Amino acid sequence: MMSVLRWFVFAVAAIGLNFPVLVTLSTSFKSARELSGNPGLWVQAPTFENYRAVFEVSDRLNIFLYLFNSLAVALMGTVLAVALALPAAYAIARGKIGERTLLPFIVNLRAVPLIIFAIPLYMMFQWLALLDTRLGLGLILTIVNLPLALVILVNAIRDLPAELDEAALMDGANRTQILIKVVMPLCRPAIVTSLIFGFITAWNEFLFGLMLTTSKAVPVTVGASFFFAASGGGVQWGVASAVMVVGALPPMLLGLVMYRQISGSMTAGAVKG
Repeated sequence: MMSVLRWFVFAVAAIGLNFPVLVTLSTSFKSARELSGNPGLWVQAPTFENYRAVFEVSDRLNIFLYLFNSLAVALMGTVLAVALALPAAYAIARGKIGERTLLPFIVNLRAVPLIIFAIPLYMMFQWLALLDTRLGLGLILTIVNLPLALVILVNAIRDLPAELDEAALMDGANRTQILIKVVMPLCRPAIVTSLIFGFITAWNEFLFGLMLTTSKAVPVTVGASFFFAASGGGVQWGVASAVMVVGALPPMLLGLVMYRQISGSMTAGAVKG
């Protein structure tokens, strides 16, 4: 009885939490005619017409360009953030450099509303000719991802025994070699977790994509909004839902595939024996 009740509560919670996703998914398979008379979850006559409209390339709409832009800037913003955070985390965890000043300052930057940086960033990017470029958006996403990557890696390195560093120093290794050959392999789960969280965060970024891009470097989060009224006459809910599903698939699949890696890394230091 308790098992049945537990599964019932789980099912209700799962459906409730994912209800907006289910509505969007079902809407993407409905024609405009069916949507006017069937607002429910059940799809009476499934159609791929909305997805066909999304993948049709025109002068104004190009879902493939938006997806490529998101992939490029997300990879750039993720890899650069981890590459900068790893040596900084090692210096903080082992050398106590900036532990009481730099680390809290960087972490607290993430708590500040990003809209505060809108005007100065726009003016700076305009002066540097970085507006509507993948490089410019990728650099901004690096800054966005840096605080979380730094926190994860600092905690991971703190969990490593300091005796490993001492043994490597006695064998003649320098700090750079210790970081690359000792710390990096042992912190691989934390590095992978930082990359996954960073990629998902960068992929879902909307504010800076809207503010700093216009045509060439538009990410899918911003480009998706262009499909809502592609043919005029109000919002095309079926097309809008289809493009949202397409845009959400990469981070969703990444999270599902790497779920065990993420959960294992987040609980790795919880029990010590």
